[in-house]
Formats: sequence, structure tokens, C-alpha cells
Amino acid sequence: MLAATVRVTGDLDVAEECVQDAYVAALDAWLRRGIPARPGAWLTTAARHRALDLLRRERTLRAKLPLLVEPAGAAVSGLPGDDGEGDERVIPDDRLRLVFTCCHPALAREAQVALTLRLLCGLSTREIAGAFLVTESTMAARVTRAKKKIMAARIAYRVPPAAELPDRLDAVLTVLHLLYTTGHTAPAGEGLVRPDLIERAFQLVRMLRGLMPDEREAAGLLALMLLTEARRRTRIGPDGRMLLLADQDRAAWDRDAIAEGAALVVTALRGGRPGRFALQAAIAALHAEAASFEETDWPQILGLYDELLRVWPSPVVALNRAVALSMVAGPAVALADVEALSGDPRLSGYRYLPATRADLLCRLGRAREANAAYRAALDLCDNEAEREFLTSRIAETAS
Repeated sequence: MLAATVRVTGDLDVAEECVQDAYVAALDAWLRRGIPARPGAWLTTAARHRALDLLRRERTLRAKLPLLVEPAGAAVSGLPGDDGEGDERVIPDDRLRLVFTCCHPALAREAQVALTLRLLCGLSTREIAGAFLVTESTMAARVTRAKKKIMAARIAYRVPPAAELPDRLDAVLTVLHLLYTTGHTAPAGEGLVRPDLIERAFQLVRMLRGLMPDEREAAGLLALMLLTEARRRTRIGPDGRMLLLADQDRAAWDRDAIAEGAALVVTALRGGRPGRFALQAAIAALHAEAASFEETDWPQILGLYDELLRVWPSPVVALNRAVALSMVAGPAVALADVEALSGDPRLSGYRYLPATRADLLCRLGRAREANAAYRAALDLCDNEAEREFLTSRIAETAS
């Protein structure tokens, strides 16, 4: 709805208002006349008509709020029933088209990703802040600054031509990856996963893969998601409790997804130095193809993390590398790396840092320290499934 409406308004903020107005109109009309046969089309048409009304009443709207404005006269191409312009032949889906549009190179990379996740993917500012390891207020300020820059620089709402898509690809991949990871482990709420976000991410990534079949990182992201998603049904046990990788029933993993993902890994790794999504997919493939947790090729995983850390020097990657290091060199060696990461302010609110530290301390027989670390992780956790898991660990290390 937003993607269709913004083609009329040329302004994302105004388009959002029109979409909300359409929901309000539906609450009244549908209660009186019943739900229409095509509710999505009804809502989209209502939002776009509302947008046209605003444009007719306020001829000066573009001068006052030039957020993502098209050149004069271009907005009428978005009228209901219009066949669209040539850009639809480049990117055939409204949502994917708008993701590429918002990932404008004039904005800082984090601003591109944050703005797109907020406006087009439905993530809250708090969820986006968690993905970037910053506070909610910091992320809100970044989104505001991005909007102001769009207005001040009069950045046009224009779908990029095919030649410009590769320059925006990494930002688009980052958006879709964060959309998927937010669905894979919800930052808050009762459920461990958010299936709606997972489904949306898969739809968009598969479209992107079809649009740019020669881009290895697009193949890498799809492979990573398939190999990760193959384990979804085993992440929660019969008793409803969360299960770690070591405790999951590998016989219940989705072998078709693993086979498709593994084939894509080969594609993503072929033809030059691999990117960050290809490397993460290769790590996921080694986990997925191991007969058991103990038989996992940990030395190769550690080597892949070393390369990933070179390509993508992130503290989260360093923390994950420490887990692999513990399986190769022992928990004491890995604990030293984790302790060093504790001084990184970017991880100060990251719940997996104290949780990883707690696990290593448990393996070293230091139950009292592990108990304190699990409590620290619990204080940072808002997902009920994870909180229940941490609470059980606290009880186990208290005795």
C-alpha cells in the first residue's frame, strides 16, 4: 500500500498518513457494508484517492515537504489503473522497487538501511536500534537526520535504472538480512520467531536473486537464509522450550532447504574473493551438513570466521568467532577474547555477550560467575522464549 501510494504523493511521510487514513475509512465502511472481496485493493485505492485529494487541495505541498519528490508531472503516472513506467520492467515488484529507491547513495549507509527498515519493512525504531547496537534515541535521531537530508538536498523519488542497481545492492542486501534476522529471533514478545517478517524477507530476496542472478552476494544471502531457516522447527522442543544448536534434532531439519542452500553457497563462493553473506552462508552450510554437533568441522568454521572478520570487522562477528574458537582451542582461550570484547561499548546492551560468557564459564566449572553472567543476559532480554531459557540456566547454575 505504501509503495503504491508514494508513487502518487512523491512523499513517504504523506503516503504513510494516507495509508493510515485508509485504515480508518475501512473501519467505518467495512463495519457497515462488510469486508470487500479484495480488501487489499480497496485499501490501496482508498489511500491513493486520499493522496490525490491532498495534492489537489495543497498545490504547494511539494515545495513545503519535498520528501522523495519526483520531477513535476511524474506523480500522475501512479494513478489507479496506470500501467506504470519503464522502471517496472527493471524491478517488477513495488516493495523491492521502493527498497532500492530508499537506499540512495547520497545518504550514509546506516541511514539508508534504517530509513528503509522503518518506513517500508515495518520494523520499530527499537528493533532497528538493536540490530545496529545503538540506543533507540540514537537510531531515532539518525532516521530524522536522514529525512531532513532528503528534504534539504531535494533527493528525488526515482527508481534507479538497471545500471545503478549494483551500487545500491549491498545496502539492499543489508536491509533484507536485518529484516530476516529480526524475524528469525524476535527482539521482544512471546514467540521466538516472527513468521511474517521471515516470509516477507524470503519473498524479497528471491525476487532480488531473480532480478540479479549474476550477483554472488544475492545468492549468498538467499543461501544463508535457507540454511538457517532449515532448523526453524527444531529450535523449540516438545515442551515449548528453546533449544540450542547442540540439542536440536538434526533428523527433523529441512533437507530440501539445506540442499538448495548448499548449492547456492557454491555459486556465492565461486569467482573471486567471497563477500560477507557468502562467508556466513558457508559457515551455516558446515553446521547444516554436520552429522552431529560434535562432528562439526570447527577448525574450518573458525577459518571462515577469520576471513569474515577481515571482510566485515564487526564485534558481533568477533563474538561468534569466539564461540568457534572455544570448540577448537577450549573455553579458556575463548573466554579471554570474550572478556576483551566486554570493553567494546557497542556490545554494552547486546544480550548475547553475557550469555556467551556464561556458557564458557559453565564449561570451565565456574558456576557462580556463570550464574551472574546469565542474570546479566536476562536483564537485557525482552524475548519471552529466550528469557525462559536464561531463567532455567540461572536455576541450574545456582545449585
